[in-house]
Amino acid sequence: MMFGRAVAGAALLAVVTACGSGTTGSGTTAEGGGGGGKVGIDHPRADSDFWNSYIKYVPQMAGELKVDLMPATNSQNDVAKLVNNVQALIGQGAKVVVMAPQDTGAIANTLQQLENKKIPVVTVDTRPDKGKVYMVVRADNRAYGTKACEFLGEKLGGKGKVVQLQGALSSINGRDRSEAFLECMQSKFPGITVFSEPTEWEGSKAASMLQTRLEQNPDIKGIYLHAGGVHLAPTLQVLKQKGLLVPPEDPKHVFVISNDGIPQEFESIRKGDIDATVSQPADLYAKYALYYAKAAAEGKSFKAGPTDHGSTIIQLPNGLEDQLPAPLVTKENVDDKSLWGNQVK
Repeated sequence: MMFGRAVAGAALLAVVTACGSGTTGSGTTAEGGGGGGKVGIDHPRADSDFWNSYIKYVPQMAGELKVDLMPATNSQNDVAKLVNNVQALIGQGAKVVVMAPQDTGAIANTLQQLENKKIPVVTVDTRPDKGKVYMVVRADNRAYGTKACEFLGEKLGGKGKVVQLQGALSSINGRDRSEAFLECMQSKFPGITVFSEPTEWEGSKAASMLQTRLEQNPDIKGIYLHAGGVHLAPTLQVLKQKGLLVPPEDPKHVFVISNDGIPQEFESIRKGDIDATVSQPADLYAKYALYYAKAAAEGKSFKAGPTDHGSTIIQLPNGLEDQLPAPLVTKENVDDKSLWGNQVK
């Protein structure tokens, strides 16, 4: 993990160019105050342990990077509220907007309006289907699904039944994780039957769907949680009710892999209640969202290529995406102090 002055160096090994200047530089956007203008930020929800962790990191990172951050709004997983919040931020003088639209298809009109006003947009965790973005700060969500598939496929020996508790398929993240998981299972583990349950990122739906599926198929041996922040607690509750919350060495154990990397997942791995998670970097999401927002306010631009923080920027049809690293966490490395989930107080 990189903190403090690390971000004050070059953002990229690829060339960073100051817009309109015709010169190249190291992209030292973390130095100096003000950052070229106010940065407005909308948080997507406060009902997830992952997003609550991200929200706590935002003011810390804003202070380290000297970002002129406006008071945050929260759209509560409601695209209409997001649209209204963005309009309010603009009215209050935001020169850049950071958001995390949960419905990635419904934000296109707002992005067009922001482009018309020449207000750059940084999105966190989600990539809008349409509409110009300055930078998407995200991990490779298809890799999440593939890692989950390979983990469960190996644990089950390529045979049996698994459930994937999907997020919302209106979200690029839900689609990426789901499609990659299914494609991997079909190509690498054709002997495994997959039951896909769209939960809309809601814990209550996850509990109901998992309970019904286990009643219909008591021989299910694997579960993939698209989001530990909303899926972990209900999954553990259902497994406990069914007498299936047992150690990995017990024949009744159901192998569980999750996504997020929250402390609660790490504790469950230590207990043997679940087996793995993919650590989605809440700290780096906050850090680089604000880093790029400040760079946008200062008129800097970036190109596709490797970065100096272990990621790769890729070209999108509607902008750029910095794909941050997201490691697999198991019992072997769950106590690694560099994992953000072990740094949360």
